[in-house]
Amino acid sequence: MDQLRPDLVPHPAVRRLSLYLRQLELFRRKDRRTVSSKQLGQSLSFTDAQVRKDLAYFGQFGHPGVGYRVDDLIARVRHILGTDKIWSVLLVGAGNLGRALMAYNGFDAKGFRLVAVFDADPAKIGKRQGPFPGSTPADKRSFVIQPLSQLKETTEKQGIRLAILAVPADAAQEVADRLVEAGIRGILNFAPVSLNVPHEIALNAVDLAVQLEQLSFLANFSALSRPA
Repeated sequence: MDQLRPDLVPHPAVRRLSLYLRQLELFRRKDRRTVSSKQLGQSLSFTDAQVRKDLAYFGQFGHPGVGYRVDDLIARVRHILGTDKIWSVLLVGAGNLGRALMAYNGFDAKGFRLVAVFDADPAKIGKRQGPFPGSTPADKRSFVIQPLSQLKETTEKQGIRLAILAVPADAAQEVADRLVEAGIRGILNFAPVSLNVPHEIALNAVDLAVQLEQLSFLANFSALSRPA
């Protein structure tokens, strides 16, 4: 594991790790103690060979005659994904999408803690967002919107390495450049535009329109291929 080169692991295999983790957590909630590669694969519509191949990139996990111990495999997959620790995350963009992300209470359970929010709109800067509807008495999160001029200082002070970008497309590249300059090492981009970042910066894009287009293609293809 210590000698692993991430660039040699196919991206689809890394994505499937997250799916395996979700399913393993579901098994644990159902008090399942062990699972075979066949059972894990079938639950996600993968073959057992695919499961074994994906996990083999990261070491040996199974036990002869037992399969995988659910708790052990959850711990090891979380370690591989880096979510066995808490990552501080910042958000740039306090619009509709940004507010929805601020209100989402599922980040902490997965190892991510939103700690700072920024925006370029003077009407939003200095305003407090939250607590949010549905929050529990123990979770009264709120955020004071900060100006982008404080990005580098806050990032360094709080040791933030991950950022979520939820800004308009025409502002995304400039903000991404500022994030890199501030020391951010990974960006989740919701802006509907491709970003250019240095090769050492991890970049994931979530384009909701593209996802809907792919979904509409599959639904349309299914309708067209259905016998009359």
